[in-house]
Amino acid sequence: MASRRRRTVGLIVAAAVLLGVLALLGYGSTPTPAESGPLAAVENDAGIHYSEGPDAVVMTPTSGADGFGLVFFPGAHIDAAAYAWKLSGLVDEGMTVVIARPILSYAILDFRPLTTFSGLAPGVSAWYVGGHSVGGVRACQYAQDDYTLTGLILFGSYCAVDLSHSSLPVLSVSGSRDGLSTPGSIRSSARLLPNTSTFDQISGANHADFGDYGPQTGDRSSTTTGASVRRQLTAEIFGFVSGEG
Repeated sequence: MASRRRRTVGLIVAAAVLLGVLALLGYGSTPTPAESGPLAAVENDAGIHYSEGPDAVVMTPTSGADGFGLVFFPGAHIDAAAYAWKLSGLVDEGMTVVIARPILSYAILDFRPLTTFSGLAPGVSAWYVGGHSVGGVRACQYAQDDYTLTGLILFGSYCAVDLSHSSLPVLSVSGSRDGLSTPGSIRSSARLLPNTSTFDQISGANHADFGDYGPQTGDRSSTTTGASVRRQLTAEIFGFVSGEG
């Protein structure tokens, strides 16, 4: 009887584990999609060559790239295409942008080398890495491991590894109404970044304003517009990349 009970318990545990794995796979394979309007604006932009693949969304200038590129990691369970419009202003300025599609839509679980994504744009000579929310946490890990990078760019995010002694240029952009990566949490984690880091805050922006995927549970309400956030992100990042930030 005891051995039968053990087998029954073992079968129940195995079934529970299997159901959990299947649920995780199902969840990860259906990330929150991009809003149709902003994405259509990118797809219809004659100045941008837009392509989607299993590993990433790639945006390159149709008039010729300037040699700079950004590998960007989405927030948890957000599709890569949801960041295309907010980052498209950089492409209009000549920068190549590769938005990763992490395994199970969760960047922190993706341990593929950065070249998985940067290799999709072989013409780029200087790479930045960045991300939004948990995607930024993963970007910090790449920045810690890859000393050939040119800089680190964070949207509503922070590092969980210590980069305080790094010479890598860092730009951290936050939102004043971010209910998830709050202004307080950004300040408290700043000690893990180099003291030369640049911190900018977009007034009225919340956590979801850094992409175009709709409202997010736990976030505060936004008091700005998507167009304003896009303009400010473009100006801040372009200034940072050109050394004027």
